[in-house]
Amino acid sequence: MTPARRLTVALLGLIALVVVGYFAKDVTGTDPGPTSAGVPGASSGLPVEELSDLPAQARETWELIERGGPFPYPRNDGATFQNREERLPAQGPDHYREYTVPTPGSDDRGARRLVTGSADEVFYTGDHYASFVVVDVTR
Repeated sequence: MTPARRLTVALLGLIALVVVGYFAKDVTGTDPGPTSAGVPGASSGLPVEELSDLPAQARETWELIERGGPFPYPRNDGATFQNREERLPAQGPDHYREYTVPTPGSDDRGARRLVTGSADEVFYTGDHYASFVVVDVTR
């Protein structure tokens, strides 16, 4: 076999390995992780988290929101969230509502909140509005 032919065969073999490897990753059955497709608020650029990955109290608060209450802090829960920190996408003045996510052992409302938007977005903050994630409430 001539050196040129050997090089050609080696390059074709390398290309075949790359192509096979590329398609093999799709059939290995590994979970690619959460996808943001179809999650309201995902276009904000904030990370998307599954509701099941948040503290259990966040799931309980979401269930209360879905039922319409009653809420543990009726004067605060469901109140307009002003977005003063501008961490969420800019919207009209009455777009966002906030709800307390109880913190075990805390003697006040704590720092955790779910914030809902009138376009079905749900956001979570565990640090009193310093940062947010979009919540995929279907997972």
